Amino acid sequence: MNGFLLRLSAPLMSFGEHAAFHYRDTLPFPTRSALIGLFAAADGRSREEALTPDPDTHKIPYTDLGFTVRIDRPGHRHTDYHTVGGGRLHKQGLRTSAGDYRPQNKSTLISRRVYLADAVFTLAVQGPDPLLEHLIQRLEQPAFAPYLGRRACIPDEPLVLRGPHPDPVGELMHHLPLSLAAPPPPDQTTVPVDFIWERQPDHVPAAPSHREVADVPTDFTPTRRSHATRHIWRTTEPLHTALYAPPPALTALATYIDQDTPL
Repeated sequence: MNGFLLRLSAPLMSFGEHAAFHYRDTLPFPTRSALIGLFAAADGRSREEALTPDPDTHKIPYTDLGFTVRIDRPGHRHTDYHTVGGGRLHKQGLRTSAGDYRPQNKSTLISRRVYLADAVFTLAVQGPDPLLEHLIQRLEQPAFAPYLGRRACIPDEPLVLRGPHPDPVGELMHHLPLSLAAPPPPDQTTVPVDFIWERQPDHVPAAPSHREVADVPTDFTPTRRSHATRHIWRTTEPLHTALYAPPPALTALATYIDQDTPL
């Protein structure tokens, strides 16, 4: 199936699975919920209409998309100790769910929000051609600014690398520049890189699913937000060290993107 290549890189990003109330977690890779939300925002859709079919793409919903994630740089977890409401006078601070004000001795709400710092993910996004072409256009000229899980997490450029392409997973494996945290040792010809698959990969037919995650959005409406589960497979692939892009990676990425640019 055709697809396009997407690069998610930022100083901070967060992909919550059970993010609610006082503790906001993150998975170590982009979730379906975050990716579909990114596309819906670029498309200018409200949360209430984010999952409805788009008449401009022959009524193909975002849920028909498939994702393969290459973990170029896993980053490291960063926890933000976050407070809300502190320093305000009584009856000017936070309210309870019943509508009353919180007691003065409990007026400050403390939460912990977990981020991935300095991570880089490269994705193959696969789906029907009309939807792919529509998304590429929207991501290049988004209606709302894209962000990676939380609004403060603005992605680096370039976001869209190439597409539509007949073999986007093959590009991840053999051609797309690799943004590693450190250069591979000079005596190595391959470097181990983790991949996240939504379907059992053909080259490891006996592998059981790595885990089940609750990140498939069924409703983005704030008062009815809900998600279903999916299975994922995680493998480690030996990629050729020639894919390594030394800093600044933008130089190698620009050369890669220019392959499709007519002279």
